[in-house]
Amino acid sequence: MLNSYREILSIPGALKFSLAGLIARFPMSIVGISQILMISTLYGSYTLAGQVGATNIIAFAICAPFVARLVDRFGQARVMIPLVTVSATSLLGLIVAAAMHAPVVYLYVLTAISGATSGSLGSMVRSRWTVAVKNPAQLHTAFSMEATLDEVVFMIGPILATILSANVNPVAGMVLAFILAISGGFWLLSQRATEPPISTSSIHGPKGSVMAQPVMIALALVYVGAGAMFGSIDISVVAFTESMGQKATAGVLLGVFAFGSMLAGLLYGARATSIPLWKLFVGGVFLLAVGVSLTYFARTIIGLGVILFFTGFSISPTMINVTAMVQKAVPPRRLTEGLTWMSTAMNVGSSLGSALAGRVVDHSGHVGGFHTAIGFAWVMVTISLIAIPALRATSHKKRARIPVQVHSRRMGLGGLWKRRPRKSID
Repeated sequence: MLNSYREILSIPGALKFSLAGLIARFPMSIVGISQILMISTLYGSYTLAGQVGATNIIAFAICAPFVARLVDRFGQARVMIPLVTVSATSLLGLIVAAAMHAPVVYLYVLTAISGATSGSLGSMVRSRWTVAVKNPAQLHTAFSMEATLDEVVFMIGPILATILSANVNPVAGMVLAFILAISGGFWLLSQRATEPPISTSSIHGPKGSVMAQPVMIALALVYVGAGAMFGSIDISVVAFTESMGQKATAGVLLGVFAFGSMLAGLLYGARATSIPLWKLFVGGVFLLAVGVSLTYFARTIIGLGVILFFTGFSISPTMINVTAMVQKAVPPRRLTEGLTWMSTAMNVGSSLGSALAGRVVDHSGHVGGFHTAIGFAWVMVTISLIAIPALRATSHKKRARIPVQVHSRRMGLGGLWKRRPRKSID
């Protein structure tokens, strides 16, 4: 199994940019919980903490696709070095403002700026893989590995944030997010040799949205449902453990959920299959819905843990298949934009799911929260079934090649320099 991963990580520059991308992605699992802990402690208001967190997510959701379009047109480093600087500076400003108990308007403004300029670095790492690997099998393994690393981020990040914020200082989790964002972001963006080249068509080609395609709309709607389902599960697990008098185990249960997904991602990425991509995707969504439905029968902490662990096995493979279908559906020059729309859909869904499940839990307890998650899961299945014709057509497409002539950048933020163009995989 490890040979597949060893093969792709031996590609020149691959290990380096993947590791940098891993570090740069950690803030996405740390900022949310750290903001809640910091603001609820320093300002004594969970309502304010939730509103500030929602502002960050909404700002990201609105701006990330447009940032991604700029990245695809002008290059990762040229666009993202200034934006990472602004995002990290805003994050640092938020930390200082909260520590000084500044007026709440400063919290809203600073978190909005940070979210709007953060970009989707995970999508940019995946874009690098598309020009680094030699064949579709390697790309499948690379996407699987990145999905697994996402789960590692969501397993470790919240635990670190909670420990630091609760035991060191209320702002410590946010400080960690700032350090990782600035170090991982600049390390990734400094690796110009593996940055996807800019094709002439990315500058002079069609400027319409990649979301005009039916398959992209369908995948985005599924991801909205997935985000809402995950947001509902998070709230419901906390409510479930609280009802059992063991609220501290909520983090462990969610970690078990992510661990199951991580294992599945590793196994899925190590094996090739001849099953059509659309069947794998629809089947994965169905199994995920079945697994989430089993939460209805959970009566103990251990029982819920077992259900979440095995349900997690459907997550990474399904997300890997979404990434693969986006890669087939959109032009190579706009892959970052396409993948970022999926991240945006997931974030929008998570906000909606958390808000709705929170209200339901307040009235009906954890049972109502799990019912909400189950409902969203089967909405995902319904959308997937309706979209089968578009999914089938896309899964059989071959990806177009990147045009040979490219515009490139200097190591600085402006100017041009020559480098040999790379071909995309088929």
